[in-house]
Amino acid sequence: MLKLSLDALQILDSIDRRGSFASAGKELHKVPSTISYTVSKLEQDLGVQLFDRIGPRAHLTEAGVALLEEGRHLLRAARELEMRVRRVASGWEAELTVAVDSMFQPALLAEEVRAFSAVAEQTRVRLISEALSGTWEALLDRRADLLVGAAGEGPSGGGYVVEPLGVVRFVFAVAPDHPLASVPGALTREQLGSHCAIAVADSARRLLPRTVGLLMGQETVTVPDTVSKFRLQCAGLGFGFLPEPYVQAAVAQGRLVLKQVEEPKPDETFWLAWRTGEEGAALRWWRARMQREGVMEGWWREMEGWL
Repeated sequence: MLKLSLDALQILDSIDRRGSFASAGKELHKVPSTISYTVSKLEQDLGVQLFDRIGPRAHLTEAGVALLEEGRHLLRAARELEMRVRRVASGWEAELTVAVDSMFQPALLAEEVRAFSAVAEQTRVRLISEALSGTWEALLDRRADLLVGAAGEGPSGGGYVVEPLGVVRFVFAVAPDHPLASVPGALTREQLGSHCAIAVADSARRLLPRTVGLLMGQETVTVPDTVSKFRLQCAGLGFGFLPEPYVQAAVAQGRLVLKQVEEPKPDETFWLAWRTGEEGAALRWWRARMQREGVMEGWWREMEGWL
């Protein structure tokens, strides 16, 4: 009889990602006693300790890391099998997960969700937010079925299809009372190095995290999304590059000033992406919806009221 179940692997995965038994219970909608019992029973059955428990925090032991590393392959295979069976039966996926890059807000897809619900009541939609390399990782690890606004080039190795959504220009901005605002000329690396940068955290768990415009050892405040970065820069707490559509109104209102830098950030293409060979009806609907002309321009107009 197998001592390892998919349910147990899912619990181990959640504890590792969330950092504690209590947080895993909230994510999986299980009471803490169920989480603790499942882990203890598995440790007893396998004869190994899987977690070091330090207060409320839980960290995988060497044996736990080895188990979960292989176990995650099984979880992905099980999810893929489940979705394939349901897709074969109806043509519509049971669930479709859309990952939105953190430069955009998932709420921008409200009209898409409303329109989709009218034609596909049998498919659940999940909107998640990822950042930088983490957006691509979500697709490759099957945590997402469609990427909306994925930044930069995708990882090597293929396995996915991309279409450009648009190109965004980035500008360097600080609050008018920030010390760098009054520095003449193009800002140098040395001038930037003595001030705090505001950076968006890469949500990648496995791929190499991407950093943009940061200097080695520089004081940095890290935030989860670009809206937070924008607001902290408006508050004068740091500097950084921002998408030009974010700052237009703020510059006109005097909340931000633009500065030239010796090393500007190049324009960046943002992508729509999905895995090769997947042709479920829900995925086709969302792809067609996102491929309409002027999608990103509409997002910028809507986001003006949020910034």
